Amino acid sequence: MHITFEELRRIKHNLPTGSIHKIASELNVEEQTVRNYFGAKKYQDDTNIAGKHIQPGPNGGFVVLQDTKILDLARTMIKRGES
Repeated sequence: MHITFEELRRIKHNLPTGSIHKIASELNVEEQTVRNYFGAKKYQDDTNIAGKHIQPGPNGGFVVLQDTKILDLARTMIKRGES
């Protein structure tokens, strides 16, 4: 899937409070992994995201995501307004 970096950050900023923790819990990953997915660059141990590539360009560039589970769950949470 292709998405602009700007759109990915917009989604992250629209998440209800506590969503990073909830996404991490539901997908059984570290919270930092979820933060890194949305653009953070704090890689420790095994918290890096495989299958994510950022291509330079307008609006922060384009992000190619091979696994969209985190993104799909985030979009669902925004639609529901849940945390």
